[in-house]
Amino acid sequence: MASENWPKSDVCNCLALRQAARHVTQFYDQFLTPVGLRTTQFSVLARLRRLGPLAINALAKEMVMDRTTLGRNILPLQREGLIAVVRGRADRRSKELQLTQSGLARLRQAVKGWSEAQARFETAFGGERTLELRSLLHAVAASDFAGADHDAPRPSPRHANLE
Repeated sequence: MASENWPKSDVCNCLALRQAARHVTQFYDQFLTPVGLRTTQFSVLARLRRLGPLAINALAKEMVMDRTTLGRNILPLQREGLIAVVRGRADRRSKELQLTQSGLARLRQAVKGWSEAQARFETAFGGERTLELRSLLHAVAASDFAGADHDAPRPSPRHANLE
């Protein structure tokens, strides 16, 4: 096994992003726990507030989430009456998710904790770096890796740091 070239974990983009995402999610969750929400649930409520009723597939696409993962996240919100499943506006046979009045009230409560987390993150990380980071992350989320040229030149040794 010693002769095999395994990538070092500190050069794996995916691992670094996932670790950072878990770290930040845990941080924000601390501020949302008092109102009984997790970060993903807060995001669902906020998106429905901003965009209005959405089909689950549209919401999943909007949040860059797998439909089944989103489904698991919305079940507790539906059970608590924070969102409702309603008939579609365009197609009455379809179903859409809608923010309820209880959901709007909970979201308003949660915004206080979310704002505190945002402020503390920005204080710790710096305002300019926070803006740059968010811009980079939006660009990553919008990237089309599937369309990448597989015959492109290989990365330089600096980027292919193998043991």
